[in-house]
Amino acid sequence: MNLDVEFARRQMIDQQVRAWDVLDQRVLETLAAVPRELFVPAAYHDVAFADTTIPLGHGQSMFSPQLEGRCLQALAVEREDDILEIGTGSGFFAACLARMGRRVRTLEIFEDLAAAAGRALKTHSVTNVTVEFADASKLPVEPQYDVIALTASLPVYDVRFERALKPGGRLFVVVGAGAVMTARLVTRIGEDQWARDDLFETVIPALVNARGVDPFTF
Repeated sequence: MNLDVEFARRQMIDQQVRAWDVLDQRVLETLAAVPRELFVPAAYHDVAFADTTIPLGHGQSMFSPQLEGRCLQALAVEREDDILEIGTGSGFFAACLARMGRRVRTLEIFEDLAAAAGRALKTHSVTNVTVEFADASKLPVEPQYDVIALTASLPVYDVRFERALKPGGRLFVVVGAGAVMTARLVTRIGEDQWARDDLFETVIPALVNARGVDPFTF
């Protein structure tokens, strides 16, 4: 074990993740167990545990460690949960979800990112994740999932994602455009009922092909 890497990982958890009120022990154990440094592009290995997003190409990036922790904590993933991730990216967040839940289906619109993530997950023996090269804007709305995590923002909220939740299911999504975005937890509490809780402000890239804000007309 590389002691410097383990020290950096512990510093990330204690000084970044815990400091942003992420105290769920399963979340902290997951971030400690999944090797973030091995999912980071080679050019960014030196900042794998830094308080920053990490570019992946195509205008995409990995969540910062704090945002990963807050998202996992908000979703309260249970061991028998069926999970959908929109935006595979490096595959790290899918690996975290897979460690906490039963199985993960993750969709990535960029073929090279999907392929790289699939290789990384296979290398690290993550067997309960299915990576698909697909456009999430065409997602069917049948209620199939206990948990849905969008790792890209929606300039305009799209109800199709909440309708893909089973009763009791939870959706994490960032809604807004420009410098004004809100992380939101949506819980399906009935056949046609959802509870929506705004959690905190953040800024992440928009989902490719998501509907944009309509321009003002006069």
